[in-house]
Amino acid sequence: MTIWRSIADTLRDEIARGHHVAGSRLPTEAVLAARFGVNRHTIRQALAALADEGLVRSRRGAGVFVLAVPVDYPLGQRVRFHHAVALAGRIPGRQIDYVATRPADPAEVAALDLVQGAQVHVAEGASLIDGEAVALFRSVFPADLLPDLPAALAEGPGVTAALTRCGIADYTRAQTRITARVADAAQAVRLGAVTGDALIRTEALNVTPDGRRIEYGVTWWLAARVTLTVAADQPS
Repeated sequence: MTIWRSIADTLRDEIARGHHVAGSRLPTEAVLAARFGVNRHTIRQALAALADEGLVRSRRGAGVFVLAVPVDYPLGQRVRFHHAVALAGRIPGRQIDYVATRPADPAEVAALDLVQGAQVHVAEGASLIDGEAVALFRSVFPADLLPDLPAALAEGPGVTAALTRCGIADYTRAQTRITARVADAAQAVRLGAVTGDALIRTEALNVTPDGRRIEYGVTWWLAARVTLTVAADQPS
């Protein structure tokens, strides 16, 4: 990893931890250069990366200011995106760009416990916070169990509401697998990020109270904008 990326990662983590709050000014280039033992050009590269991610903004003659801190998003049995973001005092949104019905691939067959050749509904899009994309998602559902889901998704505003319209009043997270990735060119464009930016990839399975597997989802979170927390299960 290059030195400026390591410095950007350190500053990003400090912003996430609240060491530098929204609206505050970061230390000067000279102070940061002395702290990390590098020249100012290296500091400028790190700050430019944070600016590209939307975390800071430079004001001519005034310095570099923190725009916002990443949202702390808990991963638990019953956490819903809209609810969790609203509790954080931010405005949630979900944009579904693509819905299709097709044969399940091998990974989807295994995850949803389907027979080979079974049909699935697939929804892809972006999760938004304060109107800014923070994650890309792909959700896969068994078509035979949820025949009316595509129409329900078209009504908005999100997956939970669509499932409710289809008779799924409740579901929980059975498991979540977390891995690290970097953004490719297409993901970076969609997220307003830079190719190579850090992503957190979550692979999740949701089930109904009687154990039916209803959603297999993969989400690519932009690490600069969201902090994922593995939360203890909460009572409903």
